[in-house]
Amino acid sequence: MNRYLVSGAFVSFLSVSLVFSSLSASEEKNTATTQQQRIEAYNKLTKIINTVEAYYVDDISINEIVDKAIDGLMTNLDAHSGYLTEKKFKDLKVQTDGEFGGLGITIGMKDGALTVIAPLDDTPAQKAGLKSGDVILKINGESTLNMSIDDAVNIMRGKPKTSVKLTIVRSGESKPLDFNITRDIIKVKSVHSRKIDGTNYLYIRVNSFDKNVTQSVLNELKKSTKVEGIILDLRNNPGGLLNQAVGLSDLFIKNGVIVSQRGKIKEENVEYKADGKAPYSNLPIVVLVNGGTASASEIVSGALQDHDRAIIVGENTFGKGSVQVVLPIDKTEAIKLTTAKYYLPSGRTIQAVGIKPDILVHPGVVPQNESSFEIKEADLRNHLENELQKTNNEVGDKKSSEAKNNDKKTEKTESEKVITQKDINNDIQLKSAIDVLKAWNIIKISGKNKAQ
Repeated sequence: MNRYLVSGAFVSFLSVSLVFSSLSASEEKNTATTQQQRIEAYNKLTKIINTVEAYYVDDISINEIVDKAIDGLMTNLDAHSGYLTEKKFKDLKVQTDGEFGGLGITIGMKDGALTVIAPLDDTPAQKAGLKSGDVILKINGESTLNMSIDDAVNIMRGKPKTSVKLTIVRSGESKPLDFNITRDIIKVKSVHSRKIDGTNYLYIRVNSFDKNVTQSVLNELKKSTKVEGIILDLRNNPGGLLNQAVGLSDLFIKNGVIVSQRGKIKEENVEYKADGKAPYSNLPIVVLVNGGTASASEIVSGALQDHDRAIIVGENTFGKGSVQVVLPIDKTEAIKLTTAKYYLPSGRTIQAVGIKPDILVHPGVVPQNESSFEIKEADLRNHLENELQKTNNEVGDKKSSEAKNNDKKTEKTESEKVITQKDINNDIQLKSAIDVLKAWNIIKISGKNKAQ
């Protein structure tokens, strides 16, 4: 009996050994195949580089060829990755650490076109009449059809009091528009607040997520008395610091995940959770969004929506939900690489999708910012090429009456302590948000019954 047990145990051991041997052999084979594929790929790249160096019509150094190859690789990954040459790396440091002259707009790639995400309040771009959703066709007469975001930013940035000419294609306009905009030092107050006349509601406008946003909003809430609800205006907010998006959400969300970051490297996957304090966890909130709401502002609106803490009113947001890091190659050059995507508490992604409002409200008869044009992405390039051709003959150098009206409205409301009924009547999205706050209890009860 013992002999059979020993024999059976030996057979089992032998079987397990054979399985592990088989797995080991399979892994070695896969590794060898992968290594061979890498060698073949590198050989192909080397062969092409050598061929270009030998036969290209103009003299070109090996360093230039490699730089162009790297640049092509990075720009073909996605719209936000890029190769930072020595000059671009310096420009990025200036943008991050120093003061510079600019226009006050955030840009991104939308449907393959260089698009204004949002003009910041009280900046040259906003005063000139640029709008979220405008497609930039030319910068100083140079076509943007094959231009990267970084190159476009570098051209538009420059010494204060110097000018930039932007040629814009705008939905609803029959021809491209020219805007001559004078650069200035961009200093934007990130948070504004006002009482809404005749109510106990507080209107809070967040222009961008700089390092002071959470504390600024908290200060505005603390100094306001008898607040029965707030309207958080994130329209045309291009985003900013992630920690400020999490911090702002912490004021209203008591428990659970606010946003998570996931990529290829598991060690860098992070969940950002509410800190459990949430001093305003029961305050009714309506968030205003539009096509210029992007990145950090999408994280806030999406988190509040997923946690059933706010009603989102307005239009579909931009859809910028990816994470970029700058990885130095050496002391003078680097690559900017997309390494992860943001995911909201429900698990949905923001990237290229954006946030869909609970209540869809367009600012006018013509819907804005859903897509700059009612055509497919595949046809957009041809559309822009046709518009580019038009500019060789004539360009509309004008500022729309709507932009002028918006400028007047901004100047007026900035100088007032309260938002008046006249202001409300001029902003259908704001009016809708106020109506939602007035019906808050009915909406929340209806939502609970529906969930049951």
